[in-house]
Amino acid sequence: MIEYVEKRNGGFYLAGSRVSLDSVVISFQQGASPESILRSFPTIGSLEKVYGAVTFYLANKQLVEDYLREQSQLWDRTQGQQEPLPEALREKMESARAGVIRP
Repeated sequence: MIEYVEKRNGGFYLAGSRVSLDSVVISFQQGASPESILRSFPTIGSLEKVYGAVTFYLANKQLVEDYLREQSQLWDRTQGQQEPLPEALREKMESARAGVIRP
């Protein structure tokens, strides 16, 4: 039997990839099709793996939703503990996001 999702380093990932199950599930919950999820995360490798991840989510919905809730709470807690970026670095990152390259 093929395993599509594996637990490692305290999180769930698509087997054989660095793509988190969170990424696939959240996209799926927001209405993305498996085909568009694969386009967004091509390192998943195949449409079969996307469907396998969605099937894992649907078969283990309570487990995955509890995990997602814990991840969200962890994110909220750690965001409040982070030091703000230095202004110069923040500006450089915003420029890069906007496609403007500054020296």
